[in-house]
Amino acid sequence: MNRMNKTYNKSRNIFVFFLVDICLVLGALFIAFLLRFDFSIPKYIIENLFTYIPVILFAKLTSFFIFGLYRGMWRYTSISDFISIVQASSFGSLLSLAIFALLYGLSGFPKTVLFIDYALCTIFLGVSRASIRIYFSNISSGAKRINDQNRLVKGRKKLIMIGAGGSAERIIREIRDNRGMKFVVVGILDDDTSKTGATIHSVPILGSIDELPNFNIPFDEIIICLPTATNVEMRRIIAICKSVGKPYRTVPAYSELIDGKVSMKSVRKVSMVDLLGRKEVELDRSSISQYIYGKRVLVTGAGGSIGSELVRNCLTFDPDLLILLDQSEHNLFKIEKECEQSKHPVSFQPILGDIRDKTLLHRVFSSFNPDVVFHAAAYKHVPMQEDHPWEAILTNIQGTLNLIDASEDYNVNRFVLVSTDKAVNPTNIMGATKRVAEKLIQSKSIDSNVKFMAVRFGNVIGSSGSVIPTFQEQIRNGGPITITNPNMQRYFMSISEAAQLILQAGAMGAGGEIYVLDMGKPVNIQNIAYELIRLSGLEPETDIEIEYIGMRPGEKMYEELQTHEENIVDTGHDKILVLKNGQGNNWNKLLDDVSEIVDSAKYYDYKMVTQELKKFIPEYVPDTKTLKQRLKSSIIDDN
Repeated sequence: MNRMNKTYNKSRNIFVFFLVDICLVLGALFIAFLLRFDFSIPKYIIENLFTYIPVILFAKLTSFFIFGLYRGMWRYTSISDFISIVQASSFGSLLSLAIFALLYGLSGFPKTVLFIDYALCTIFLGVSRASIRIYFSNISSGAKRINDQNRLVKGRKKLIMIGAGGSAERIIREIRDNRGMKFVVVGILDDDTSKTGATIHSVPILGSIDELPNFNIPFDEIIICLPTATNVEMRRIIAICKSVGKPYRTVPAYSELIDGKVSMKSVRKVSMVDLLGRKEVELDRSSISQYIYGKRVLVTGAGGSIGSELVRNCLTFDPDLLILLDQSEHNLFKIEKECEQSKHPVSFQPILGDIRDKTLLHRVFSSFNPDVVFHAAAYKHVPMQEDHPWEAILTNIQGTLNLIDASEDYNVNRFVLVSTDKAVNPTNIMGATKRVAEKLIQSKSIDSNVKFMAVRFGNVIGSSGSVIPTFQEQIRNGGPITITNPNMQRYFMSISEAAQLILQAGAMGAGGEIYVLDMGKPVNIQNIAYELIRLSGLEPETDIEIEYIGMRPGEKMYEELQTHEENIVDTGHDKILVLKNGQGNNWNKLLDDVSEIVDSAKYYDYKMVTQELKKFIPEYVPDTKTLKQRLKSSIIDDN
């Protein structure tokens, strides 16, 4: 039955093409007469026309069959077919001329008409075949592409891209080339109106971002592909995305990408990092590579927020060995697994241990001889260290001193201390201990071959114990969000940005410098809470209550980045500054003073600890409320 149907369809097609060719031959002949007689055909010609038509039809159609014009498939017309058309038309015209000569002689038939007819008939036949080829190759295949696209869209998540730049192009290409991904991009929006109507990998740019709520295009999710958008731009775009009631995600800023490659895998939810600004960090990778490439690098606190990010960035500079030191087995395990799975095949050595253990440190340094030390290990939770100041002293001061001694003994080239803005005019134990650590590296650098330096910066978004994860947890629990004071402000920076700038500052130092990272403008803590609530799709004070609990022990209303006697000067990098007039002390005298602070910690007495810190750091002003609460007793009751 199928064979019979195919035979029938083929015969029907030939018949249709045969009728079309009859029309074309007659049309070419009629137009030839019109052209020959300037569109005014003589009466005698019209009377003889019906005598000419049967001869020409017979001759040309016979020629078409002889040259096989009905054997091929016109949808696949090629150059050889056009050659056959020319041959068939030529033979048909000559055959017509021969028949006229035999039957009627040549005197009554205008011979120029035959030449015009030959040219027109050849053109008409060629155009007819080419039209069918064009139809099947373009219109028909276009319909097939639409059907394929419909099949592709079915069962896949339909995406709208915001931003017609390189990030969008890479993601669209990735989705196009990987059919296993359950996504399809149906449109792009961009505020650059000159791009409207253009396409990226066949995906149309539909208009400006503000027009998103007005488009009647079915889609499931919005991907914001603007890795360098400012905080103002991100807030506007997020407001537009919320207005359409569809989920939205964003590509990370380039500074968050270790390998610098945007992909669907890197797309994440919008976070506070995006709302605080997404300016790309410009690194002089050559200068960083000079002190890390092929070197042995030790990172203390390697599993912590800053330490782990330092490890990830160091991997990209191909060190000879990464030594990962951390006292938390859980954190150390996580960063060890990351190194194992990294795309950068770098040797690494995890070490579970405490920087307070001087013997352990000397064994580590003697075994691995590190060239560079990034010292990120510290106790830094302000209220907790107010309750346990002795622990802050033993870790942040004695631990740093142990590392300084080991670095000096084993000829380390560079030592970078990760410090904090809380070390400036400190009002809490954590800040005071970090200020002592800064003075230690400044003093030691005066007469040392080791390039000791510190990098001071404010809060990092997402670090353990920081305000943003705390707020997020409170939102997940339904509130309330607890804020100490509605006017409190803090500097904030992303973890990735901080880590990269630490690496860059490490390349600049000659010894004794305290670098200060440009933190931008301080941000109101209440505003952060409001933004986090809105990012969760809720409204502050309506869905999530705000509770003001008063300032916690050791907290400042505002943070500072320099002391009164320090002057900040440019370094040539737009986000790194250096303190001028910072001075070290006589090392031996300093050691005696620091020893008294460390000894005081061993008595677990709050008054003794704060007094010793105050003697060493005159600008340290302990929280009076905290002091009164703790003067009544110490952790160990002498009775």
